Amino acid sequence: MSERPEKIAPSTPMTTEEIEAAHVIRPPKLNGQVTLHEYDPQWPALFEQEAARMRERLHHVGHRIEHVGSMSVPDLPAKPVIDILLTLPDPGEEARYVPFLEDLDYTLVIREPEWYEHRLLRKHGLGPSAEAVNLHVLPADCEEAIRMLRFRDRLRTDSGDRKLYADAKRSLSRQSWEYMQNYADAKSEVVAAILVRAMAGDTSEPDA
Repeated sequence: MSERPEKIAPSTPMTTEEIEAAHVIRPPKLNGQVTLHEYDPQWPALFEQEAARMRERLHHVGHRIEHVGSMSVPDLPAKPVIDILLTLPDPGEEARYVPFLEDLDYTLVIREPEWYEHRLLRKHGLGPSAEAVNLHVLPADCEEAIRMLRFRDRLRTDSGDRKLYADAKRSLSRQSWEYMQNYADAKSEVVAAILVRAMAGDTSEPDA
C-alpha cells in the first residue's frame, strides 16, 4: 500500500476519486487499522541492499538515492515498508529509468505529473522485517525532495519531535482507514508543525 511523501503543509485530504486517479493500477484498500512495527536495526541494511542494486541499473542517468520515511529514523515505529527517495533530472521521462527498475521487480503504481512529476514504484517480498519498498521518484533539487530530507533529519536529531510524531502515528494507526493515503493525510497537521521547525532550523523542543 502506498502514500505520497509527507507534505510540508496541511492540505485537503485526497478524495477516493483522486486516490484512484493517481494510481496506474487499482489501489488496494486497507479497510482497517495500520500495523506499526517497532524499529528494527536491520532496516538500514535492507535499504543499502536495494540502493546498491538501483545504482547499478541507473548508472546511465544522474540520480541520488536516500533512505526516507519512518524506517530511516532509529527508535521510530513504522509500517514494515521501506521508503526510498530517488531524485532524477526528469521523472516524466519514464523510459530512462522505469524499465531498468522493472528488471529489479519494481512496478510503477502511481503517476502524478501535476505534483512535482511524482512517480511511485513498489516492490514486494523483501522478508519478514520489511514487506515491501515504496520508491518515490522526484526531480533533483525539487522543494518536496528537500522537505522530505529535512523532515527525516529533524526526526533523527530531535527527540521531542520524534516522540511527537511517534505518538501521533500510534494514535492514528488504531483508527480504521479505507486507504493508506487516508492515514497519511491524517498525519498532515503534525507533519507540517515538525517541518516548519525543520525548515527553520529550530532546535527548541515542541510544547508538551
